[in-house]
Amino acid sequence: MNGTPALVNDVMTHRVVALRAGAAFKDIVKVMREWQVSALPVLDDAGRVVGVVSEGDLLAKEEYQDGGIGRYGQVRYPADVRKADAVTAAELMTSPAVTVAPDATPAHAARLMARARVKRLPVVGRDGRLRGIVSRSDLLKVFLRDDEDIAEEVRREVVVRLFGPRAPTVRVEVRDGVVTLAGGVRETALIPLATRLARAVAGVVDVRCALAGPPRRPALDPDLPEAHRAHTP
Repeated sequence: MNGTPALVNDVMTHRVVALRAGAAFKDIVKVMREWQVSALPVLDDAGRVVGVVSEGDLLAKEEYQDGGIGRYGQVRYPADVRKADAVTAAELMTSPAVTVAPDATPAHAARLMARARVKRLPVVGRDGRLRGIVSRSDLLKVFLRDDEDIAEEVRREVVVRLFGPRAPTVRVEVRDGVVTLAGGVRETALIPLATRLARAVAGVVDVRCALAGPPRRPALDPDLPEAHRAHTP
């Protein structure tokens, strides 16, 4: 990743198969099996993403094929009942599709997946056209980043930016994606910020902070209780 922030564009699958709205049920099943995917984006004539067909959408036909859902089921699950009679992608798809931009962060994509309860997201440009697909496994690629690569970015983008280029007392160690910050700093108020910024670096699993401020000088820096007692009659 060469020290640059990881984006969805960096980890997504660029070669993607998609459906047209008129794609037939059996053809959709064949494509899913051939490409070994569990969901496919549906495009309009201009190449814009208008929906997604998943295995769950297709299984509605199997689930309700005997017509035994009853009146309660028709009221409780009307969308599934309609999909049981669907024969094209346009009738089967979930629309509008939950999508993500190529310049979004993997963390943002992960939150979208969690909220929508989906395993993958179509990646679309500003024009709505399909650019790729990002899956859960794609988002995990960032954690394969080399430890030394992570350490270099933490030193450059966190330590130097916060504490200046002359901060030799700050040590950065990374092992299996876990960052350890240790040493002394003058600006103790920046320590929590350093931890947050290090945790935001792509590929970081966790941050252990052992940074400390300069030694306290009791004669020059009395604590509050002592100062308070000194001014109490």
